[in-house]
Amino acid sequence: MLRKLALAALVATAALLLPLAGTAAAQATPTIDDPVVDAPATDQGGDATISIDLGGGEGDKPSQGVLVIVLLTLLSVAPAILVLATSFTRIVIVLSLTRNALGLQGIPPNQVLVGLALFLSLFVMAPTFKEVNEQAIQPLLAGDIEQGEAWDAAVVPMRSFMLSQTRQGELAMFSAAERGERPATKDDVSLSSLLPAFLLSELKTAFIIGFVVFIPFLVIDIVVSSSLMSMGMMMLPPVVVSLPFKLLLFVLVDGWGLIVRSLVQSFG
Repeated sequence: MLRKLALAALVATAALLLPLAGTAAAQATPTIDDPVVDAPATDQGGDATISIDLGGGEGDKPSQGVLVIVLLTLLSVAPAILVLATSFTRIVIVLSLTRNALGLQGIPPNQVLVGLALFLSLFVMAPTFKEVNEQAIQPLLAGDIEQGEAWDAAVVPMRSFMLSQTRQGELAMFSAAERGERPATKDDVSLSSLLPAFLLSELKTAFIIGFVVFIPFLVIDIVVSSSLMSMGMMMLPPVVVSLPFKLLLFVLVDGWGLIVRSLVQSFG
């Protein structure tokens, strides 16, 4: 029964489509009155040529293809720029050390810490990104400057931010390793020396802030351990008793607010 129904449906569909196919074929058949369309012209060698307009004329805006390539390039290197050339490294390390000082291994989750570090980084880097947008991106989109000039204009605010946060010792170490001598001025420092020096300075600063954050929680752990030892409760883990006291202290002093405020102020 099912086979007969399927066969009948097939026949009905074919009956409906055959007239439509015949009409389309009749419309597609060329007649004498139809105009003749010439084939596309080729060069003398018989090969078709393809030209790509990059908008290279003076005062012209860059073409959409160039903008798409630039956008894809920025998206591919954006994670590295975000981690290595912004305030993200210092913030995420301090937040992670604060969680470890509390004795909480998975709370808050990594996604929450990374998200908080990302938004704090955008807040800290907002003036720098604004300068990059006004001096490089908008003139490039308007066609006032070329790609090379846009790159040079975008590097200036980023260099200024990184130089203000880089320690002199790390900067001198990498500059001497690259050139054999210390640069005379800050403008002589190359990006290849500035980026690792900035990252090393951020790591050092983050660990110093983390050490300061650890001190009050370490005092609580020592007091709790000494109290348990004096009472002869050596089988009870000190973390079980100290964790509520650390959480209570952290909440009473508005710990997250203090950490975030200190991080933002540390960038001057």
